[in-house]
Amino acid sequence: MGIFDFLSGQFIDVIHWTDDTRDTMVWRFERYGHEIKYGAKLTVREGQAAVFVHEGQLADVFKPGLYQLETNNMPVMTSLQHWDHGFKSPFKSEIYFVATTRFNDQKWGTKNPIIARDPEYGPIRLRAFGTFSMRVTDPGRFIQEIVGTDGEFTTSEVSFQIRNIVVQEASRVLASSGIPVLDMAANTADLGKLVAEAIKPTIAAYGLEIPEFYIENISLPAEVEAMLDKRTSMGIVGDMGRYMQFSAAEAMQNPESAAGSAMGMGMGAGMGMNMGNMTMGRTGPWGAAPAPQAGPSAAPPPPPPPVEHVWHIAENGQTQGPFSLASMGQKVSSGALKRETLVWTPGQDGWMQAGDVTELAQLFTIQPPPPPPPPPAAV
Repeated sequence: MGIFDFLSGQFIDVIHWTDDTRDTMVWRFERYGHEIKYGAKLTVREGQAAVFVHEGQLADVFKPGLYQLETNNMPVMTSLQHWDHGFKSPFKSEIYFVATTRFNDQKWGTKNPIIARDPEYGPIRLRAFGTFSMRVTDPGRFIQEIVGTDGEFTTSEVSFQIRNIVVQEASRVLASSGIPVLDMAANTADLGKLVAEAIKPTIAAYGLEIPEFYIENISLPAEVEAMLDKRTSMGIVGDMGRYMQFSAAEAMQNPESAAGSAMGMGMGAGMGMNMGNMTMGRTGPWGAAPAPQAGPSAAPPPPPPPVEHVWHIAENGQTQGPFSLASMGQKVSSGALKRETLVWTPGQDGWMQAGDVTELAQLFTIQPPPPPPPPPAAV
């Protein structure tokens, strides 16, 4: 630095700081030789604090306002220096501006799974992540414990340490909460308050506080979530027997699907085996006359039972079903199903009236037997 820079620095008597980085927590006011002119004006804006450090010692902390740096408003400085010339010459000190606003959207998350004991599933692994905000509450302590002589201190330099503290306490709270894993999503707010309260003493020792703490998600391992999805699907399906019948009927009507192809191959293989047995019984294994058999030939296995149709009913613009043939017969008896009611079954070309479907038309022709004659009157 040249002589002109030094001289111009001696005439600058306004000390202030404006910041638009949104992540700078501490900034040191730079002067040539760290010389602060006697009578300089110090401007501290809202959301800031100014920390005076003189010869390595914390001299004073200024809150928002306008100050003139003289002996009458810096008694601590006077007791440290003991100058006998009226404190008129420039003095060597450092001014650190500390942002006291909230620093939001600080991320945290568990690197490794948390082993917890679930009341329903037993030992289980959990992961959690979320956000928090931090704020400097004691600028002097923050300078002493964390910043030191760093001329520009950002959130990234302290957030790593804070995240370690957060993860440690979050793991302990989640593992000892005793809340079932399926109910943790409904209790994230209470769990977050417990974690924030647990880390409060450690954070306060750094001159910080955590005004907001959020648990965004608590998740299970991927394979456990897959099994949980299967269990949910089983609960939605309900009656597995009826579901298998319906799936088989759908596969029969759609032979191009994987299930339909598998069923077709199975039926084809069964028919091929039956035909081979019949051919072997007539001509023998090599086309010769059949060999004499000691006992009666084994009867061929019975064919598979026919797939029962399931029916859907259209009524008042809504679809009901599926219903078995027996259920449709009960609806005919109760009058809920009539000949003009529109019905549909897989493989049928559109909706048809029940009276026009051969399988259902028989239900309307069955008439009950005549009633018994009345008993003879008593003589």
